[in-house]
Amino acid sequence: MNPQITLALSKGRIFDETLPLLKAAGIEVLEDPEKSRKLILATSQPGVRVVIVRASDVPTYVQYGGADLGVTGLDTLIEHSADWGGGAGLYQPLDLRIAKCRVSVAVRADFDYANAVRQGSRLRVATKYVNIAREFFAAKGVHVDLIKLYGSMELAPLTGLADAIVDLVSTGNTLKANHLVEVERIMDISSRLVVNQAALKLKQEPIRRVIDAFAGAVGKG
Repeated sequence: MNPQITLALSKGRIFDETLPLLKAAGIEVLEDPEKSRKLILATSQPGVRVVIVRASDVPTYVQYGGADLGVTGLDTLIEHSADWGGGAGLYQPLDLRIAKCRVSVAVRADFDYANAVRQGSRLRVATKYVNIAREFFAAKGVHVDLIKLYGSMELAPLTGLADAIVDLVSTGNTLKANHLVEVERIMDISSRLVVNQAALKLKQEPIRRVIDAFAGAVGKG
């Protein structure tokens, strides 16, 4: 009897863009998480189930064995590794090249960011990505006070809470709608497949099948 494989996904773009990869692996999720209240979803493969978790929790579920595999953004992985001592127990075999976006610095359209940075001002920066922001500004030699927020980043410069934000940008339309401009691109982001290292040893054959199918699908994309 094959062991049960658990895959951790978050709702939204990552879930939607992972579905074709799962299909390539011969796995179809039997319910839509947007329409179901269930947090554990069955698939067309009796030995594979999907658990729906918050995006920032995917690496934690995989690292501590709540899931065998997961799909998560590089941004989430970097923050998780910094907070949890390097993300021990996580194997990252694949860049899935889905849910692409970037982490950028944005400010109010009337804020002279270049001059503030050049003068060595101390900037107040609001972000969910504290570790990414800290490393970026430290490398530039810019002094910052970091304010951790969990949502509605665009409000921070508009209300005077912060001079700048560090956030994910996809199309840039949300920034424009709130009269903010992107002033620096920190890094490009895509989603990664992460695997629990202990599970890979214990359930090597079924997990390898999933990894290989994902790799094949990404290669064709």
